[in-house]
Formats: sequence, C-alpha cells, structure tokens
Amino acid sequence: MHELRLLCPEERVEAVSDALEALDALSISVEDADARTPAEQALFGEPGMPPPKEGWQRSLVIALFAEEAQAREAAQLLAPQDFFQGCRFIAIVDVPEQDWVRLTQSQFEPVEITPSFWIVPTWHEPPAQAEQVIRLDPGLAFGTGTHPTTRMCLRWIARRPPAGQRVLDYGCGSGILAIGAAKFGAAAVDAVDIDPAAVQSTEANAQANHVQVRAGLPDQAGGQYDTVLANILATPLKVLAPLLCGHVAPGGALVLAGILARQADELKEAYAPYLQLEVADEEEGWILMTARRST
Repeated sequence: MHELRLLCPEERVEAVSDALEALDALSISVEDADARTPAEQALFGEPGMPPPKEGWQRSLVIALFAEEAQAREAAQLLAPQDFFQGCRFIAIVDVPEQDWVRLTQSQFEPVEITPSFWIVPTWHEPPAQAEQVIRLDPGLAFGTGTHPTTRMCLRWIARRPPAGQRVLDYGCGSGILAIGAAKFGAAAVDAVDIDPAAVQSTEANAQANHVQVRAGLPDQAGGQYDTVLANILATPLKVLAPLLCGHVAPGGALVLAGILARQADELKEAYAPYLQLEVADEEEGWILMTARRST
C-alpha cells in the first residue's frame, strides 16, 4: 500500500477528495496539518452527525493506493487542475505490511459494565469475575459497549433487570441493548432500526448470544412496553418524543441516551408534555435520562 499526501486549504478539501475517489483511491482521510502544534484547530461535532467542516485551514489529505504508480499518476493528474490551486504535493509514503485483522482486534478489549457484567469480543476469554457476558465483535452497526452512552444503558439494565418484561430497543444498532435486556430476563424484546444493516446485525448478534430478539424496521414496534430504550442522539430523540412516550406502558420506564450533559434541559422540555425526564447517570460528558409513567 502507498499513501499520497497532499497539503490543501480548507476550501479545496472536498474537490480534491472527490477527485482522488474518482482516481480509485482505496481510502481518503483528512487531518489537521497543524495538529500537535500551537496552530492546531479543534472541530467539535457529535457521533453520527455530518462534520462541522470538510477540513481545517491547513488540511493534510491522505489517499491510500494499492500501487505506487497509481499514487504518482494521481499526483500528476491533480497538479494542473484549477481546483488544485493552493494545494501542494508533500510525499508518497510506503505503508508497511501489517496483520490488519490482528491490529483491529487488539483495539477491542473486554468492556466492564458492572464487576459481574462484561462485553467480550469473540477472540477474548471472559474475565473470571464475569457472571453475565454479551459476546460482540465490532461491525457496521453502532454499539460495541465502548461508548459511554451504551455502557450507561447497559448498567441501567443490569441494576434493574427487566425480568418478565416486554422491552423495546428503538434505534438498536448492533442490538446490544436488546441482547442485554434478554440476558437479564426480559420475556419479549423488540429491536427496531431505520437501517436494514442494523437489523441484520442485531439478528446475527442475538443468535450468537443465544437469546430471542425480534428485530425489524421501526413500524414493527407495536403497543406498549414495560421498558423503552433509545440510545440515539438528542435531535432525533426530541422529534421522537411523542412516539417513544406512547410506547411506554403504565408503570413502565423510558430510558434515553446519546445526550450531552448540556442538552439535558432541552430534552426535559421536549418530553414535558408526556413524561418528566430526570438525569439518572453521567459519564464523560454524556448523560442517561429516564422517566417512569404513573400506573
């Protein structure tokens, strides 16, 4: 593998990236060329949302090619283009051969939810103290237990086992929350997502963990549930307020995550006509909000 490295001003990043993609680059990444210097710029955004900008004032654009000749040809073709004005070629760098599978696996260790409840990739043995384990490998769908929002939801489930309950996981991603609910005794679990890949991932992960989960698109969610879980992001959670609250049975619980601490008041306001949300947990700037419908 060979990396073509270019220095581009922010306004040229999108056009150069599009051209590199057309020239069969295997991947394209953009970094702050001034990273780890006093001129470094921070770009803040939320997971799953579009980036606030395409790049930095001085962006390092890195394109990966299978052959060195492809990288050199791409540099030659880009140089005379109008949209390349203000950009410059830096280098073509050989990428050393690596066992990418082993490298990826090394980045995912068992994740502790509680001292007795762990998320464990299939290439690891569960810790000796683990009494309850979800086997889960990283994949296309969001949710491996490494993000604070997922951990907080799973802790809530572990501390309030939904034994015998009907549970809804809305926006299920990998299905990790649905699987957690089933592991802790839920009688029936529906897991829904707008992404068909997430539905497939949930089905496969549930099967691998030997639990029953009914996965499907959002219109599969029907009736009321004893527990409704939604780990998404603040903006869609506000839009979904009437729908999610409508699925909560009398005496049932609503559990929301994907919310930054500074967004607590706007979520409370959005849900006030239906249920009274409170902050139940906080980790690394993210919060878990819950409410219970009166019987």
